[in-house]
Amino acid sequence: MSNQVIASRPARDTFPAYQAGAGWNALLPARAPHTRAPAERSFDVIVIGAGFTGLAAARRVAELRPDASVLVVDATTVGNGSAGRNSGFLINLPHNTGMGGHGSPLEIARKQIRLYDIGLKWLQELVTAHGIDCGWNPVGKYHAAATADGERRLRDTLAQYREWGVTYRELSRDALRDEIGTDYYGYGYHSNNNVFVQPAALIRGLADSLPANVRLWENEPVVSLDGTGPFTVTTASTQLRAGQVIVANNGFARKLGLARDRVFTIYTYAAMTPALATEELAKLGPAPEWGVIPANRLGTTLRKTLGGRFVVRSAYSYEKERPMADVSAMLTDAYRRRYPQMASHKFEHVWGGVTALTRNGALYFGEIRKGLFASLGCNGAGVLKGSMFGKLLGEMACGLPSAELSDALGFERPTWLPPEPIRRVAIVSAIQYQKHRAGLER
Repeated sequence: MSNQVIASRPARDTFPAYQAGAGWNALLPARAPHTRAPAERSFDVIVIGAGFTGLAAARRVAELRPDASVLVVDATTVGNGSAGRNSGFLINLPHNTGMGGHGSPLEIARKQIRLYDIGLKWLQELVTAHGIDCGWNPVGKYHAAATADGERRLRDTLAQYREWGVTYRELSRDALRDEIGTDYYGYGYHSNNNVFVQPAALIRGLADSLPANVRLWENEPVVSLDGTGPFTVTTASTQLRAGQVIVANNGFARKLGLARDRVFTIYTYAAMTPALATEELAKLGPAPEWGVIPANRLGTTLRKTLGGRFVVRSAYSYEKERPMADVSAMLTDAYRRRYPQMASHKFEHVWGGVTALTRNGALYFGEIRKGLFASLGCNGAGVLKGSMFGKLLGEMACGLPSAELSDALGFERPTWLPPEPIRRVAIVSAIQYQKHRAGLER
């Protein structure tokens, strides 16, 4: 990683300001956030961001250095931030098989799969050890295509699966209708490489089971980061100092002066029905829980939950949320087209969520300079990928080498992004092109 100047930033735009609460979080009992400012002003390690990456890094530092003082500071409330707004898929296969790095594409894919398998096992151990009730359900996932172009994409993916040794079941239109209740899709497959979770319940459980030497401070935006070690971390209400800083607030690290020419943010959108009656759930196929990944990235993700609800996720917008009324209409249309037989297509919760992307899908990961670490740009795979790379980042901060860390550092780095307004024009144009190409996958 190249050295970058870390400059002060105004408080505005250093964290997402959502129009609506996260639907997953709304289903859970009320939780009292940790909003009291710490009495101390100096810590051994400060972690900026209490998502999956930040909590994993903080946990691992605290485990390896039980005498260290660790502070995790986040601008939002755990469960209602970005980490609680995804679709709850934990897919332990590469999302970006062109990440590059040292070795052949097959070698790179196998390294990624190994990392994700280790991360999934670690998360499962934490869920079990701390009794986190997050609906952990290893039932795999579907991929489905409604267009000829989508089918070609899926068949290309299956060629990679065969090379990786991943098993799957191919499904015709009729077979998909029998299993997920719709004949909208003409072709698909099912693989076992996925665990479903209730994402807000998982992130809340991880936050509330941190080691004793970790302090969590919520609803406190970090507005600037300065120094060369010790570092000065300025929040909305005070200044803090730390010997080491771990930055894990994804695309909003740019507002603190990091990765400005490597990472950008997009918003995506989801909606959740009320709990459905038994006869309505039966129209969504016989399994109590399943999920569909679209053949095109800008397509529509579906999930039938163990709690008897249906979730629809679709669309991107660059750097800013769309009006919720427009989002609701768009997601209702996607639901109705796939399941016209439902008695109602009403949603109880509609929300947006921000994620960070890089131009080539690579992760911005590592030690930026002495004492300053970052893992940014999860590229839409933040639960499992963020957890594993956060764990590795914590180990790096503690000077603990491993084969897994070496593999992670050997992956391709994010490529350069042009400055604004060229960046906006290029990204918005790409979104519009992919929307057109997605067609009925949307």
